[in-house]
Amino acid sequence: MAETAWDTYAQQKPQRRPVNAAGETTWFNWTQYPDHGPGAEILGISRGSAVLELGCGKGGNLAHVAALGARAVGVDLSMAQLKAASAGWADTVQLELHQGEALDFLAHCTDTFDAVFSVFGAVWFTDPVQLLSAIRERLRPGGVLAFSQRPPVEGCYGCQASYITKSEDEDPLVVKRWDYEAPRWAQILREHGFTSATARVLPAPPGLRQIGTMLVRATA
Repeated sequence: MAETAWDTYAQQKPQRRPVNAAGETTWFNWTQYPDHGPGAEILGISRGSAVLELGCGKGGNLAHVAALGARAVGVDLSMAQLKAASAGWADTVQLELHQGEALDFLAHCTDTFDAVFSVFGAVWFTDPVQLLSAIRERLRPGGVLAFSQRPPVEGCYGCQASYITKSEDEDPLVVKRWDYEAPRWAQILREHGFTSATARVLPAPPGLRQIGTMLVRATA
C-alpha cells in the first residue's frame, strides 16, 4: 500500500525546473518554496564525503550533493520516483539509487556516512523511535543528520495520517507521518544519542501568507 501511495504521489508531483533563479542546473532546497532558505551547507559536507538521502524522490537535491563532489546515495520506496531520478540525472551526475523502505535499507547497509538528510521525505514518514537509532548507527562520528518537513498543526502531535488522492472517484491512500514542535524534535534527537540538536521553523518567503518549513539538524 505504501509503495502504491508514493508511486501515485510521484505521478502528481511537478517536474523540477531546468534551472533555478541563479541559472544553476543543480541546487539544494530544504523548503517547499523555490529559491528559498539555506542550501547544502547545512550538511557540512565536502568533496569526497559520503551522503545518504532517505526518501530521495526524483533526485534533485541528491544530484546537487553529487555535483559538489560527494558520494550521493539515495533510497526511496517508490520505483516510479527512482526511475525518474535515474532518467533525469543520468547525463549529469552519478547517483547510487536503492529501492526500499528506509528502515530496511539501514538495517542491511554496511556503509557509514558523513551526512544523512531527508527533505519532506522518509524521516517525516517513519517512526522516529525506530529510525533515529538506525541512522545514528550509520553516521560517522561528528556526522550530520538534517531533515525538513511541514510544521505540525497546533495540537496534532505524534503519528498523524497523510492522504494522497488518486482520483475523485477513489478513496485517498493513507500513509503515516510524525509531527512534533521544534523543541520536541530537538529533545527526541538528544534522547537517541545525537548532539547539537537544533530545530526551527523557517518562515515562508516575504509576501506569502503560507506555512513555514521545519528544519532540524543534529550531529552524531
